[in-house]
Amino acid sequence: MSDTDTPKTEPSRARALLSTADMKLLRRALESHARGTEDRDELAKINALHHRLGTYVPDPQ
Repeated sequence: MSDTDTPKTEPSRARALLSTADMKLLRRALESHARGTEDRDELAKINALHHRLGTYVPDPQ
């Protein structure tokens, strides 16, 4: 099989799954959920996810 049998194409450009507005909304939802959570293990997971989301969409200063 030679290179001319099948044309090589570049992969299409990846598209973002979530917008910046989506990320901010998710962070606010996590903050709200964290306020009502008494389970320390779940709260630790929520805080970690909130922090990771914050690295993509920093809070305005």
